[in-house]
Amino acid sequence: MKKTTTRLADGRELIYYDSRDDVVRDAVDRRPLDPVATAAEIRADRLLGDRVAIASHRQARTYHPPADECPLCPSREGRHSEIPAADYDVAVFENRFPSLAGDRGRCEVVCFTPDHDASFADLTEDQAALVLAAWTDRTAELSQLPGVEQVFCFENRGAEIGVTLGHPHGQIYAYPFVTPRTERMLRSLADHREATGRNLFDDVLDDERADGRRIVLDGDHWTAFVPYAAHWPYEVHLYPKRRVPDLLALDDAARAEFPRLYLELLRRFDRIFDTDTDTGAGAPPTPYIAAWHQAPQRTAQRADFALHLELFTIRRTSGKLKFLAGSESGMNVFINDVPPEAAAERLREVASKP
Repeated sequence: MKKTTTRLADGRELIYYDSRDDVVRDAVDRRPLDPVATAAEIRADRLLGDRVAIASHRQARTYHPPADECPLCPSREGRHSEIPAADYDVAVFENRFPSLAGDRGRCEVVCFTPDHDASFADLTEDQAALVLAAWTDRTAELSQLPGVEQVFCFENRGAEIGVTLGHPHGQIYAYPFVTPRTERMLRSLADHREATGRNLFDDVLDDERADGRRIVLDGDHWTAFVPYAAHWPYEVHLYPKRRVPDLLALDDAARAEFPRLYLELLRRFDRIFDTDTDTGAGAPPTPYIAAWHQAPQRTAQRADFALHLELFTIRRTSGKLKFLAGSESGMNVFINDVPPEAAAERLREVASKP
């Protein structure tokens, strides 16, 4: 992998990740951009004990532009985008409309491919491996920034999720605090250690593999399963079999196997729903969120934390979405219409489909 760092016209950082060492990245951003001005702040909720990012400048962010005006495509034929080069493998840049900025963290955009009409599932294994390398490198870099406590790599896919740019891309948030979801995991981890003397993540993975009913994929170095208490209609957790705290700690064997298993998992997600119940036509691509959970930088439980990826869709059946209504949004008590065992069976079943 070759990494090239440059700057956009407004001073934001842009990093190219290339599979070939002989690629030269010297294209200049010629757009007349003003410096980025953000109004982001972090406010503490005294009742719930969590934090909210207030970022009013994001109201002006780009919203569902036509394909020929996509800011994540390469700059071609006289049209300038966020990526000045006429082509790229993987590109990462500071978000122009960040939720976190300055001493309150950082937000980056990860462009997986120059192909506007592709998806992550369309990548080759080599391309997916390059994205993994970019996630790993950004985790290493961002975790060293002053004040950053946790690095979160994720992908939102589909208009139903709230994606405003159709180009295949993900994001990375470098939080100046430990997120509430991770804090809950750390509390459960500590309680389990005190009660049993064992590691909670290890026990969860061992129990799922011993039960077997919710296993979707089981490789030499990774296991994908629908969790026993899945919150979402179709939800899969992907764990390396050797517990590590973050992407940097993965060994070469786990890195080599990840692209094949993850691409297979994404392709199965796109085959869950055969047809749209309203039109009878082939179902549209499955909307999903893919989220990497990594250990915070300065927790005493860092060595006990288990890196894992959580992949889920808000679609509960063809043409119908799972909405977070009163119980979920009001009280954070999820109600799942699809039994986890049935979801796992469906995800195993679609492996044989073309």
